[in-house]
Amino acid sequence: MPIINVQILEGRSPEKVHALIENITNTVSETLDAPRENIRVIISEIPKTHWGKGGVTISDLEK
Repeated sequence: MPIINVQILEGRSPEKVHALIENITNTVSETLDAPRENIRVIISEIPKTHWGKGGVTISDLEK
């Protein structure tokens, strides 16, 4: 059973997250010849205050 864990920044619509899960499932199913019902996708949304790039949080970079 493939388990795919994706971490993204917060702020995307539920529709975008749904599309991401669907696209990942399709890709893994086709690539590994795995049944769709056996594929698990976990999306973790990280607050921009908890994601750093170059020593600065994303929330500070967006200011």
